[in-house]
Amino acid sequence: MGEGRADVAAVTDELADELLVDRYLPRFDVTLIEHAVADADLARTWEALRRFDLLDVHSPLTDAAMSVRRLPAALAAHLGRRPPPEPPPRLTLGGGLALEGWLSLGERDGQEIAFGAVGRFWQPDIRWYDVSSMTPDGFAAFDEPGWGRIAASFSLRPYGRHRTLISYEARTATGDPRSRRRFARYWVLVRPFVRSILRATVDTLKRDAEAH
Repeated sequence: MGEGRADVAAVTDELADELLVDRYLPRFDVTLIEHAVADADLARTWEALRRFDLLDVHSPLTDAAMSVRRLPAALAAHLGRRPPPEPPPRLTLGGGLALEGWLSLGERDGQEIAFGAVGRFWQPDIRWYDVSSMTPDGFAAFDEPGWGRIAASFSLRPYGRHRTLISYEARTATGDPRSRRRFARYWVLVRPFVRSILRATVDTLKRDAEAH
C-alpha cells in the first residue's frame, strides 16, 4: 500500500509542474481553456505542436471573427491613414513567434509552448505594445496603466500509453481599474468568439498530430 501511494505521489508531482503561464501571468482577470485528446503519442503530438501553423485554423465562426477584427485596420489603410499590414506567410509555434506585439514565453520540451502579448485589445483597432526587446520576466513584471496582457499556452500530457491530452489556455490581465472596466464590457461580447477560436485550434492540432 505504501509503495502504491508513492507511485501516485510521483505521478501527481509530475503533472503538477508549474506551467509557464503560471510563472509569467499567475494572476489574471479572465481565462478560457479548451482540451482535446489526440490519438497520437506524446512525441508525435509535440512534433505536431512545434510545426503547427496558427494560420491553418479555420471554421466559419473563427473566419468571421478574424475578418471583423481586421476591418478597422483595413479601413484605416483604405483611407490612407496607414499602410495595410502584411500578413505573415506562416505563424508557427516552435522556436518562438514572429508577429507584431507577441513574444515567446518559452518552451518546456515535450510539454508546453507559451507566448504573450501586451496591447489595448479592447479597442476596435487593436494597438499592440512594442515587446521586441521585452523578456519573459519583463512581461511578468509589466504593469503600465492603460495596457493589458495576454498569455497563452499549449500544454501536453500523456493520456494513457498512446494518446495525448492537448490543452490550450488563454489568460488576460489588465493593469488598472479603468482598463479593467473597459475590457470587462468588451469581454462580454467577444468571449464566445474567443472560445470558438480556441476550440477550432485544438481540433486542428489534434488532426495534425493524428495525420503524421
